[in-house]
Amino acid sequence: MDIQGKVAIVTGGASGIGAGLARRLAADGARAVVVADLDLAGAQAVAADIGAAAVAMQCDVSREASIQALVQASLQRFGRIDAYLSNAGILGRKGGIELEDTLWERMWQIHAMAHVWAARAVLPQMLERGEGYFLVTASAAGLLNIVESAPYGVTKHAAVGFAEWLRIAYGRRGLLVACLCPQSVQTAMTRSEGGSSASQDGVLTPEQVAADVTDAMQDGRFLVLPHPEVAQYVLKKAQDPERWLGGMQKLHARHAAGAG
Repeated sequence: MDIQGKVAIVTGGASGIGAGLARRLAADGARAVVVADLDLAGAQAVAADIGAAAVAMQCDVSREASIQALVQASLQRFGRIDAYLSNAGILGRKGGIELEDTLWERMWQIHAMAHVWAARAVLPQMLERGEGYFLVTASAAGLLNIVESAPYGVTKHAAVGFAEWLRIAYGRRGLLVACLCPQSVQTAMTRSEGGSSASQDGVLTPEQVAADVTDAMQDGRFLVLPHPEVAQYVLKKAQDPERWLGGMQKLHARHAAGAG
């Protein structure tokens, strides 16, 4: 999709990858960019930095009603939505099965159901026109895993699975679906997580990730892999899962020893 003259919504737009995406879409000629975030002040700051092409709106993606309100407000203001970049995410705390259900449920809402709710809200008018763009921001953790956080890895797998299903179900009806799966990116989340295993192939800037997304919008790629090494890891995982799991066990042990 050529974003020139189009209307886009970016959730999680107040900072990090979302802010980078919003700025890049505007720079590439979007008619309007809706910068949506629970942090309204942060979204307003990003929109003000972008200029006349951007507007800030508050949205809590853990609630379907809030996503529906965001979409309806955007439609009322601009008449259409051409691209929806479902980008909001949280890191949560490190850990595994001992973590409380409330954290698992919040991760599920934000990393999985938020994409479902967004698709429910925007797909009908996109499919009626026979064109549209829907980006799911997942993570390399959704293709591989991450040793630090069980709920993060599990829910990001769900995000990848839903993005695949959307592409399967609607790809021949004009909907271009993509799934963004970076490793470590310079965001508030990565600054707070310390020495994550996800940083082994370097830490990219949000601007670098956004450039890869807009390139993928143009060429129609499903998987957007700002860290190209991820493709090789996925191949190795598929070819020899036992060996891959053994390597991940060693990584988990090193992480656990460092945490201790």
